[in-house]
Amino acid sequence: MPPPPSLPALPPGLHQARGWFWRAFGHAYLRVGGWRFEGAFPEEPRFVAIVAPHTSNWDFTLGVAAVWALGLRVSWLGKHTLFKAPFKGFLERLGGIPVNRRAPHGVVEGCIRAFEAAPALMLALAPEGTRKGVSQWKTGFYRIAVEAGVPIFPIGFDFRTHAIRLMPVFHPSGSLEADLPRLQALFREVHGLRERPGKVPA
Repeated sequence: MPPPPSLPALPPGLHQARGWFWRAFGHAYLRVGGWRFEGAFPEEPRFVAIVAPHTSNWDFTLGVAAVWALGLRVSWLGKHTLFKAPFKGFLERLGGIPVNRRAPHGVVEGCIRAFEAAPALMLALAPEGTRKGVSQWKTGFYRIAVEAGVPIFPIGFDFRTHAIRLMPVFHPSGSLEADLPRLQALFREVHGLRERPGKVPA
């Protein structure tokens, strides 16, 4: 069995106490799968984390295991259809926020208000927005970061090397056209569980 992964330190205010079972479960999942962390979390206590590529439901399982192992407090957006009994309470305790993709108005503004009210907040988003191949990223994450005045933290789940890559924090310039290609290029060598022809070019 691979050695236990070394866990990076968390930003101030983002630790969440969990029972020993959940910490042990997350740690065991990472260890059995041979997963390791590369890099470090930003020192800033408030940021938008973008996680890519998103090619499988196993991405969510891996993310939950990592969050449990770290004792990390994180918020994320999910399809509102997932937040139904008997899973609604469980997903909300994981930090999930239901979003109706057919009525997205107010979602970005709500996230901005959440940053303004919180001294520490990690909002994790999948910029591809779907497991299917896409030619363009959704850019709501960028607007949230710019208008809330917080940096962007790129995280890659590399299934080829079994590395959770914590990349250097990215401070947006305010120019989406200039920054988006630079952000996408960071994921050029990050391989999802399923490679696909529709992968966003970097």
